[in-house]
Amino acid sequence: MFNSTPEAFKNPRYFYSNLWIFGILIIVVIFLFIIMSSLEDKSEFLTDPFLQFPTENSVQVVWFTEFPGQRHLVVYGENLNQVVEANTTKLSRTREDQNSLVGKQIEKGLIYQQPIVRDIWRHEAKVIGLTPNNSVPYRIISEKESGENMKSKIFNLAPKPTPDTALKILLTSDHQLKPMSSVNLQKVTETFDKLDAIFFAGDLVNVPDRASEWFDDNRGNAFFPNLQGRANYELEKNGKKTIYKGGELIQNVPLFPAIGNHEVMGIFSMETPLNYQFSQSYPRQAAKDLYPQNSQHPENIDPDTWLKNNSFNTDTCQEIFTLPQDSSGKKNYYALTFGDVRLVVLYITNIWRVPRLDDNARGKYRERKQDFDNPAEWGYGQHIFEPIIKGSEQYNWLEKELVTQEFKQAKYKVVMFHHPPHSLGENIIPAYTQPIQYIDRDKNGKITMIRYEYPQQNDYIIRDVLPLLEAAGVQLVFYGHSHLWNRFISLGGMHFIETSNVGNSYGAYLGETKRNVPLNYQEKYAEVGNPNGLEPIIPTIAPLLDENGKPQPFIASNDITAFSIFDTDTGTVSSYYFDTRKPNSEVVKFDEFQLS
Repeated sequence: MFNSTPEAFKNPRYFYSNLWIFGILIIVVIFLFIIMSSLEDKSEFLTDPFLQFPTENSVQVVWFTEFPGQRHLVVYGENLNQVVEANTTKLSRTREDQNSLVGKQIEKGLIYQQPIVRDIWRHEAKVIGLTPNNSVPYRIISEKESGENMKSKIFNLAPKPTPDTALKILLTSDHQLKPMSSVNLQKVTETFDKLDAIFFAGDLVNVPDRASEWFDDNRGNAFFPNLQGRANYELEKNGKKTIYKGGELIQNVPLFPAIGNHEVMGIFSMETPLNYQFSQSYPRQAAKDLYPQNSQHPENIDPDTWLKNNSFNTDTCQEIFTLPQDSSGKKNYYALTFGDVRLVVLYITNIWRVPRLDDNARGKYRERKQDFDNPAEWGYGQHIFEPIIKGSEQYNWLEKELVTQEFKQAKYKVVMFHHPPHSLGENIIPAYTQPIQYIDRDKNGKITMIRYEYPQQNDYIIRDVLPLLEAAGVQLVFYGHSHLWNRFISLGGMHFIETSNVGNSYGAYLGETKRNVPLNYQEKYAEVGNPNGLEPIIPTIAPLLDENGKPQPFIASNDITAFSIFDTDTGTVSSYYFDTRKPNSEVVKFDEFQLS
């Protein structure tokens, strides 16, 4: 009979006589472990390459490193025999702080006690001479100061497609390192073998100047890893843990983002935490009013820079992405043609403030009691960053865009911005208008309340923007911000979709579920429903049901993640969901509608 007992156990002398072999094996294992650890510590690409701003015969290739390097190249073509050199710039405001979870800081405040500059270099090469509708392989090469060459995997690039090209475009927003964002993007790539572009309606990260949120947060689901299939996020549901990698997307397809409130940084400081700097944003005029009162004006900072540093800016977002600048003269709103789509991207967003009404709330509707006599600590309500009111620079630009031949001739006219015009979510209220400040005082002149009102009739999106879009024949308005899925359609046939239940949700407000709103203010704020009139559409294929078996016109879940795909071949927008509590389940198509 076969005896499977190892010789070492049958004969102890054999074991001891060969003990030195086991010792050598252990030493080799330890040595290999040390080598691998040292390799992991070496500087590598901070991101894979990603694609930006395609034209008829070119596309921009961008990537990041933590070293300046000597040369950075893109090699491309069927045999990778064409070469273009990249221009290198350094990000000016990326930092880490006590709230970063990056590198050896595995818990908050472990290493960094205040903001510290993180040196990151951006490399961008314009690949030219491309043929429309023809993708070619490419890779990036970075030469370090030591002379070592680093090479990426091989990906594919292409210029922008011609009209009549069938495209599939991912509509997404509000990733913000939220728990389900990695699984969402992984399910996108598992469901579709090939996409052609990503329209991203804002809120890419949480704090835009915190570098690790873009590149390498220890939780494994930073912005670029998620969209490049390099995430490593552990999601636990019902006691079971599953690792999700995100999706390898932007290495091969261009990303077109809109500015959300989380792309806007507030006051600049190297002392206060980045979270505070992000939330403490002043309107430009308020900062101007404070400037003469501030005696600490560094001599080497001009008034315009001081104003930006003490109000708000989008510098980091602008430095990371390459977007069309010939449309508006700035990056924060733009228009471009991509295949059959004319995409108009607007800068419609405001600072988010808490809806609380207690004395400690620097909120939408009031200032903190302790700050009544200190204007430098006021939040100034939910103020708007870039005007879109009729007659403003952005409004005038939009008017001109809507009568261009590029817009009028496009088969599909799509407008994207961040703030919702129609929604069941929390962030639809108050109205999208500049807050009106009221200061109440007692008979001695002492401030007893600072509150803010937002007249519904002054909502700039509803009053000024949507009539323009409807008259111009826009078929689809796409937005985010409230972290849920719902959609609407106007009497004129213009579709609205908010497909931002990607990484988490803050709820939908229908029936007995009510928003936290002031009841004793001049303006009456909607506790439930969509305050702007349109009724939500029930999903057409497989709506989720409430506890009574009634179809719900929304998805607002921290267990179910949703995404939407625009298919230009059929003109349909299809929405899908995945239940993260059932990791082996299928993606479900639950809604579909067609653009006229």
